[in-house]
Amino acid sequence: SGYAVFRNATFLKDRLGEEVASPLVTLVDDGRRVRGLGSRPFDGEGLPTRRNVPVERGVLRHWLCDSYSARKIGARPTGSARRGVGGGPSVGAGNRFFEPGTSSPEEILGGVARGLYVTDLIGFGVNVVTGDYSQGAVGHWIENGRLTHPVHEITIAGNLREMLRDVDAVGNDLVFRGSSASPTIRIRRMTVSGS
Repeated sequence: SGYAVFRNATFLKDRLGEEVASPLVTLVDDGRRVRGLGSRPFDGEGLPTRRNVPVERGVLRHWLCDSYSARKIGARPTGSARRGVGGGPSVGAGNRFFEPGTSSPEEILGGVARGLYVTDLIGFGVNVVTGDYSQGAVGHWIENGRLTHPVHEITIAGNLREMLRDVDAVGNDLVFRGSSASPTIRIRRMTVSGS
């Protein structure tokens, strides 16, 4: 967001216009998605919402901004202001998602000789200033393209810079169950620890 930029609170601060992720990655925030749980005609400042594409085919195109953060960084508001009950507006997402790719989840899974299929994350372990990432996870172990057994009480770790660049497959199975969604995504490598 624009706030993270002027507060020097993002590892992406000076990367506008640069490739920050795999070309398979397109991040969308669509405040007008039909039947979207985060949809609304106007944002928290009364500006019309719209479809924003902050990351397009791996390239960082723009920041999500309300009027204040846009003025601070010399950008334009993106219709992304969100207002709570007791405070002023800040930047928030409408309907945020990764655009689906062309591979089926079965094809993605079949291409993994040995790995982890993550189904749930536990806790908060993301440092957006440095990009360091470490979270508890639950899922299934993969051997030769097949889910073999459940896995729990483990930690996955890495750095968001490498994780975004290491996306090597994006599924065609995007389903919204809330205002944020993602298809199946395969990341080439991460650190996995635990039993």
